[in-house]
Amino acid sequence: MIGLLERKLVFVTGKGGVGKTSVASALALLASEMGKSTLLCEVEPKGDVAVAFDEGPTSFKPRQFLPGLQAMSMDTEASLREYLRLHLRVPVVGRIGPLARAFDFVATAAPGVREILTVGKLCYEVREGHYDLVVVDAAPTGHIVGQLAAPEGINELVKVGLVRNQTGWMLDILSNPETTGVCIVTTPEEMPVSEAIDLAGRLERETSVDLACVVANRVLPELFGRSEQEIFDVLTPATLAAVTGYPETVARDLREAARLAVTIRRSAVTHLERLRAEIPDEVPIVLLPYIFGRRHGLRAVRQLAGALGEEVA
Repeated sequence: MIGLLERKLVFVTGKGGVGKTSVASALALLASEMGKSTLLCEVEPKGDVAVAFDEGPTSFKPRQFLPGLQAMSMDTEASLREYLRLHLRVPVVGRIGPLARAFDFVATAAPGVREILTVGKLCYEVREGHYDLVVVDAAPTGHIVGQLAAPEGINELVKVGLVRNQTGWMLDILSNPETTGVCIVTTPEEMPVSEAIDLAGRLERETSVDLACVVANRVLPELFGRSEQEIFDVLTPATLAAVTGYPETVARDLREAARLAVTIRRSAVTHLERLRAEIPDEVPIVLLPYIFGRRHGLRAVRQLAGALGEEVA
């Protein structure tokens, strides 16, 4: 985690539903609280980042959420407009119109062009040093490899000219592990863990971007060890009611709830052991606790940021 926070550009990805946006938001909040000027970018503008911070909708123009923390959402047309203005010195007023339609045609015919505008915008912020850290709430596991591999793919196709020059400096940023890394978010369940393992392999084979860490989110705490479990197993609802002072019906429900939590926890341990066995040893695996209560909103993000902070310490 220390290495993760020392980078300049971190892509946070994962299977849908594992808490990818929450972890990206927590990482950005933690970095800002550590004194880093931080930009949080939502690649798929669904409004989840705004919900995470109890804020209004974000746009392509960064907006301050908290001291040291700004947030934005990606817009490929706005990114194209900015690219033309900054790199080609083309003045663009209002909507791009015919040029945007031509871009859509080219982007459809040549896969990777649209991804270049997304990744290029993020790399540009890093190159210009506008922020100490750019955290990306990136595309889910099924699409992130295509985004990260786009500059390299176009670089291999185009050997000279402006496009070659642009993808060249992007690759310098993306392929430098001291600058850029990917954080895969998963949960201790069979399918998310399988996708995380598969993605780790694809990142190594198909991209030049370093896998910085894997975050196992929503890990249940251990209620008691196996010796305590043996004692718990022989407790009857009547005995438990006598010990706790609860009515026997409540004691029975508590006993069943505890038994279920232990079963889920031990099943999760099996998946986490598989994750550790199949992820390269040098890649840290960070465990984040299950948050009982509201999962969305600034309070939940602060709880996750606190757990990440303990990993840093």
